[in-house]
Amino acid sequence: MRHEDFNYKEHGFAGNLAEPDGGSDMAVIVVMGGEQSILPGIKFAERFADYGITGLAVSLFGTDGLPDSPNGIPVDMFIPAVKYLREKKKISRISIYGQSMGSIFAVLAAQYIGGFENLIMVSPTHVPFEGTLKDKKTMTGRSVATWKGEDIPFVKADFSKVKAAKYYRHPDSVCKVTGMWIAYHDAYKDEAASNKARLCAEKTGARILLIAGDEDEAWPAEYSVRLIEKDLKEKGYNKEVKVIVYPHGSHLNGLMPNREREKKLYRMIPLIGLMYKTFGKYKKENISYFDKSEKVIISWLNS
Repeated sequence: MRHEDFNYKEHGFAGNLAEPDGGSDMAVIVVMGGEQSILPGIKFAERFADYGITGLAVSLFGTDGLPDSPNGIPVDMFIPAVKYLREKKKISRISIYGQSMGSIFAVLAAQYIGGFENLIMVSPTHVPFEGTLKDKKTMTGRSVATWKGEDIPFVKADFSKVKAAKYYRHPDSVCKVTGMWIAYHDAYKDEAASNKARLCAEKTGARILLIAGDEDEAWPAEYSVRLIEKDLKEKGYNKEVKVIVYPHGSHLNGLMPNREREKKLYRMIPLIGLMYKTFGKYKKENISYFDKSEKVIISWLNS
């Protein structure tokens, strides 16, 4: 496996590439989140490379040239990333994989740039949200994402009544959920703002794979998945769409890093269960969903 690193100043985007030793005629752009994530994007790029698919993990924030927090992140940076794969690596079949917050940027890149073969969204939301400062508490009043310097429409979540990471009971959820879940659940009720900010998956022209857990504790991912599916059907979307919703599924979902190489990471799973209570309660089921998701995702890309 060969690796390359990219920085925003020199390349127009920041990230890491993992390429099979024999090269590949397919690539997946991986969008996870910031540089300090507990699950770095490069580990997912490497997992795609294990299957003979070049993986390019693009960072959203937390490195030189990019915002230091999820706020005003330029979708434009995916243009040079795609250009690099097409012109330098001579790859024409490019897909994009977004997990959690990364799902927002996966859709936006596919929507604004186009030319992606597949769009894969794991534990997604259907709208961009308001940006936050590095303290993860202070809202900025502007969008988490921009295009050509302009804010992309977003919804505002009110965190004044809840603590984002604290768990609560909520009448609209069968499981305990975080304050963040409640804040976004309530924000989605603002129909005018939600409709204006709605991600336009129908404009991507890609085959679309949507994966969520029905007890996502971080935000209402199943609601977003069902809404995206409904929108695509109502708009007569003519590309293949597949939806998977796992029973007792957590926010932590989808393809995971290579288990043999990342033994230290997998030893942290009990700690992950403390952060994600659905995962901790239904650990066996959710670990099995990693394997199921991986098989589905790789099959989807190769089909």
